[in-house]
Amino acid sequence: MTPPSAPLTLSAGTLYERIGADTLTEVVTRFYGLVAQHPDLAPIFPDDLTETAQKQLAFLTGFTGGPPLYHERYGHPRLRARHLPFEITPQRAQAWLACMREALRATPGLAEPEARELYAALARVAVHMVNSD
Repeated sequence: MTPPSAPLTLSAGTLYERIGADTLTEVVTRFYGLVAQHPDLAPIFPDDLTETAQKQLAFLTGFTGGPPLYHERYGHPRLRARHLPFEITPQRAQAWLACMREALRATPGLAEPEARELYAALARVAVHMVNSD
């Protein structure tokens, strides 16, 4: 099984190369717009999502095979450890995925195969983040 932090690649290049930096930025922007409005998610996020969005964009850049921005700025992602202070239930993980699915769907210029590939990888990560019933 591929670890959640392994870059996603196909013969056509990395997922990052196929999506592009601008499109990935748009996905993150749309995603946090949805998170801020979600009744299950908003309570565990800060009111100002600017830094959170920047960190997620840095993580997703490296996660999809682009430059390792998160690692360079913040060290190893240690996703599960960094998320332990937050109560992440299966319901919240599914809400997070629903927001991501909608952000991917609503982002112009993001091709369906790349959206599906990124969603599938993030679904594995979301399940791994669950730390509470």
